[in-house]
Amino acid sequence: MGYRVAVVGATGSVGREMLDLLAERKFPADEVIPLASPRSEGEPIDFNGRTLEVKNLATFDFAGVDIAFSSPGAKVSKEYAPRAGAAGCLVIDNTSQFRMDDDVPLVVPEVNGDALAGYMAGNDRRNIIANPNCSTIQLVVALKPLHDAARIRRVSVATYQSVSGAGKAGMDELFEQTRNIYAGGGVDKAKFTKQIAFNVIPHIDAFMDDGSTKEEWKMVNETKKILDPAIGMIATCVRVPVFIGHAEAVHLEFEGALGEDEAREALAAAPGVSVIDYRADEGYVTPVECAGEDKVYVSRIRKDPSVPHGLALWVVSDNLRKGAALNTIQIAEAMIDQGALKAAA
Repeated sequence: MGYRVAVVGATGSVGREMLDLLAERKFPADEVIPLASPRSEGEPIDFNGRTLEVKNLATFDFAGVDIAFSSPGAKVSKEYAPRAGAAGCLVIDNTSQFRMDDDVPLVVPEVNGDALAGYMAGNDRRNIIANPNCSTIQLVVALKPLHDAARIRRVSVATYQSVSGAGKAGMDELFEQTRNIYAGGGVDKAKFTKQIAFNVIPHIDAFMDDGSTKEEWKMVNETKKILDPAIGMIATCVRVPVFIGHAEAVHLEFEGALGEDEAREALAAAPGVSVIDYRADEGYVTPVECAGEDKVYVSRIRKDPSVPHGLALWVVSDNLRKGAALNTIQIAEAMIDQGALKAAA
């Protein structure tokens, strides 16, 4: 018997990617229910060669739904994820709302998938599992095998994040600004604080009291929760005029020696990672190549001579797939494989 599945936020960029991946990966669903805000109720949406009708999240009854893949924004999740969980539905939530809650696992299956079985065995669970931030996911997938090999002491990362991380509105703003500039028109700003076309913006999410942004705070604290709270870390998160695909320049300091070749071997053997690292023209992966792909790509592996045991990396991944929709679905797949998630009778 298959699962009864809901996709919350089905009309958004991540929600549509979730629907595509459910079909592509042949997820064992007997029924897929797209949910969105009241203004989208009744809207047709494509799924696996057929048309589904979007239902109203505000009035939907989650009783009898096995899994909800959720990406409607944090405020909406705050209201509806607990309601779904109380009805017995497992919510795998892609928003920032529950990630740092002590009683909610924050999971990347290749990194800490063992957190799932223990959580589902408990009797006091909230039926909510959190999907990390897109930039965090690709980072920890790359860091895990290196941390296992030599223990990471410190991480310094600068991100180059595509506009799709800000949803369809972000993608539209980049397109419109670019077109208007070429046409000799003005530049209207709505989603971003400064012009994004032909520019980079070192500001993602709100500023905090210490001068960091909420995006940077998320990366640091989520990495510690998933991988190791003892790791020292600083992040600078930058929005760039790219439609899909996040890139990260990562500098690592280890407790002990880890050579470049050892790092390549560890990364190449790790699940979810592809090493493309040639010291030649085009011997690395950029966001253009990673769009539509499932892997986390690691390139530019080299020694960092500024610290005793240092390495530098370039990490790229499709933020809508592995950074959001794919990881969410992989969590459910891992739970099914572990026997922790059974379909309702």
